[in-house]
Amino acid sequence: MAKVVWSAGIDHVSGALSKPGKKGQHSCAKMLLATHRTAATESKDCNRIYLREKVTRSTPISDDERLLRLRFKTVSQAVALRAKNLSTITADQAAFVAQKDTPGGKKTFKAYLWAVCGDAYDAEHPRG
Repeated sequence: MAKVVWSAGIDHVSGALSKPGKKGQHSCAKMLLATHRTAATESKDCNRIYLREKVTRSTPISDDERLLRLRFKTVSQAVALRAKNLSTITADQAAFVAQKDTPGGKKTFKAYLWAVCGDAYDAEHPRG
């Protein structure tokens, strides 16, 4: 559901403004999606609008794609657990602050955790 916040002008719009319908229904053929981010990010541009046509996949999921999906799932679970782990949070925060202003350093704590957990996953699962 779309959410519009009004003021002197439109402050922000967030959500699906129109969705493609199912077959046989009269609806839009394209999806119009608006986003408004308030989370910490490297980009200062926080409003985006996307127009996406309805697509159907024409090829089966490859083995490489399955491995990438498994990596994403595993790393995202590891990031969620590590962010709540009281035994490592202090050391992680100190390491994050130490690398934040270095060249190539991660600018957000979540990006830092993704890099650490991703590197750990890649070390355990080498892709020859």
